[in-house]
Amino acid sequence: MGLLLLLTFTLLSSYFHPGRVVNAQPTFIIKDITLSIEPSINVTRNTNVTLRCKAIVSSLGQEVLSREYTISKDGVTVYTKTTSTSEDLLYSLREARVFNTGKYACKIKIEDKERTSKAKKLTVTGLSKPVLSLNKHVVNEGEELKARCTAPGETGSIFFFFYDNSEEIQREQNNSNQAEVMIRISGGDHKIQCAYNVLITPDSIKSEMSNTINVRVKELSISPVLEIFPQYTVYEGDQLNILCNISNLSHNSDSARLYLVQGTKLLSSGGTTINHSMVALAKDPGKFECQLVIGSVEKVTTKQVLVTELFSMPTLTMSPAEVFQKENMTLTCKSESYASERLRMEELTYTLDPPNSLLSPRDIGVFSGKALQYDFNYTCVAQAKGITKHSETLTVRPRVSVSTPKISVVGRAILGQPFTILCQSDTGSLPINYTLWKDNEHLSTTSVKQSFEKAIFTVTITKPEEISKFMCKAQNRNKDSPISERLTTKVIVPLTNTTLTVLPSPGEISEGDRLYLICGVSGTPPVTFKWYREGREQPLHTTTSNDNNTDYQVSPLSKGHSGRYYCEAVNYANNAIQSERVTVEVGLAMWKKAMIGGFSLLVLSVVAVVCVLYFKSKRVRVDRATVSVWSKRPLDAANDEESSVISNEPDVEYTEVVHPRAVDPARAPLRKGTDTVYSELQNSPHGAADHHDYGSVEYAELNTEQHKISHSHPEVNNCQALPVPVD
Repeated sequence: MGLLLLLTFTLLSSYFHPGRVVNAQPTFIIKDITLSIEPSINVTRNTNVTLRCKAIVSSLGQEVLSREYTISKDGVTVYTKTTSTSEDLLYSLREARVFNTGKYACKIKIEDKERTSKAKKLTVTGLSKPVLSLNKHVVNEGEELKARCTAPGETGSIFFFFYDNSEEIQREQNNSNQAEVMIRISGGDHKIQCAYNVLITPDSIKSEMSNTINVRVKELSISPVLEIFPQYTVYEGDQLNILCNISNLSHNSDSARLYLVQGTKLLSSGGTTINHSMVALAKDPGKFECQLVIGSVEKVTTKQVLVTELFSMPTLTMSPAEVFQKENMTLTCKSESYASERLRMEELTYTLDPPNSLLSPRDIGVFSGKALQYDFNYTCVAQAKGITKHSETLTVRPRVSVSTPKISVVGRAILGQPFTILCQSDTGSLPINYTLWKDNEHLSTTSVKQSFEKAIFTVTITKPEEISKFMCKAQNRNKDSPISERLTTKVIVPLTNTTLTVLPSPGEISEGDRLYLICGVSGTPPVTFKWYREGREQPLHTTTSNDNNTDYQVSPLSKGHSGRYYCEAVNYANNAIQSERVTVEVGLAMWKKAMIGGFSLLVLSVVAVVCVLYFKSKRVRVDRATVSVWSKRPLDAANDEESSVISNEPDVEYTEVVHPRAVDPARAPLRKGTDTVYSELQNSPHGAADHHDYGSVEYAELNTEQHKISHSHPEVNNCQALPVPVD
């Protein structure tokens, strides 16, 4: 057991020893990598070039690191190597060529880390001179020649060019340093050369020219022969006989083939001989070719034939130069020249094409008739001795007589303002001249030359009835011109005399009434009316009417509707005019007035009742004071007397007696004062002191005279409020 423990301790001590790293991952840093080109970045061809890739790597410990190097040219990998040493990587280019020109870079990768150097460009100058070789120096006409061009020592993508007497005749691309082609050259002596281009993306470098090889081509002894009859002056209509054959025909000409061509037209073909006949025409090309083809050899012989016109191409003219529908016209067809030595005038005939042109012949080449109602194409056909010639097509476009014009107003006719009149015909060939008249007065003329143009006239009138004086004439020919009817349209009269009428009248307007604001105007409807009240920018009401007056109703009225009102009117003349201001004062409602009147009467009644009660109370006091007035006793005696009277006589009460009878005019009028106030009392036979029968005493004007008596006679103050007798 102790041995086992000792062994375990030993193992653990060795495992956890401070100088020992357990399962440690290698630690390193790629500090830098550089690429150098030796001996230089610019070298000539055949120079040995070395690319050196140097990497600086720092690591922990002495463990060897596996390095992967990659050399690339223009981004394409050209070399890869893996090594465990820290030595520089060397990549050699032995005998460098132009193809090796490019940008090189070096990359190092260690485990999951990598680093790339800066790129450096290597430039190799100088191409080897191309070498040309031919399989023959002398060849027969049509025989092929094999040519080979070599670029010694060059690599890469190469374009080869072959030249014949310095003119490029063929090119070939190849990834090797040589190209072989088959070329064919015509007869005679030739100088053959070649050259090449090395493709270096994105450029290319061209070599110098190769050696020159002289080549002689022996022509074939046979050739085509062309003969044409007649050989001298040829007129239209003459018969041409053409012969095409082979000269020096040999036994080995079985593969020969002949072709007869006129311009672009193949007339005939054959083996060794061609015979062809045709009518000579001046319009056809006079150049004929006889072509011989043997294998790849082509030989051509040509001849030009001049053909004299028998007669010139006819021309077709029209008279008159301008014609209207269904009017008479004449077409003339004529050839300006003809070969009088071969042709008589009578032999030349003219017809119209198409034949149903409805024109009749009147003379040689002359055709007459009426113009159609639509465009029509005519062609003249001249014929003589089998020769037919057509004139150029003549298109006759009959003019259309202008229709009666229509006169109208563009927009609106406003009195006193310029407005526009349009004159227009539904049909008629352009140009059309339009003339505006006012009765018999010529005002203006305008010409319409394009379909989009309009005959426009600007006028001004001062009276509405002037509008019917305008007429319009249209003309597109020299004959009489149609005239339009007189202009009829509504004339807009600008507005005037705007008035505002208020119903009921301003002095009779009360709360709860309906107020009518009637706006009237002189001018042409429709009229747009607007009502305003001062102090408000926006109109109270807006309406458009076909009448010259309309109203705006305000209902029910309140005190808030009081103010100054006016109206504004506008019609198509666009002149806004306003009426004068009308003041509207809204009074109290009738029931309010009745209530106030009733209340006032009630107050007056109360006051009257109070006054009556007041005067009655004053009258009682006056009656009581009258006894002392008539007795004229001392104050103390009066008391005794009064007591005796009271005890001996019944109580006498004085009341106001009103007699309804008429006043006696014989009676003397009462005088103001105390001496004659009581007339009946003075006539008593017994005296005032002895008699107390006052029932016949009459009092007049008690209420009206009471204060006058008191204030007018201060000497009777002891007799206060005496009753006034009534008549």
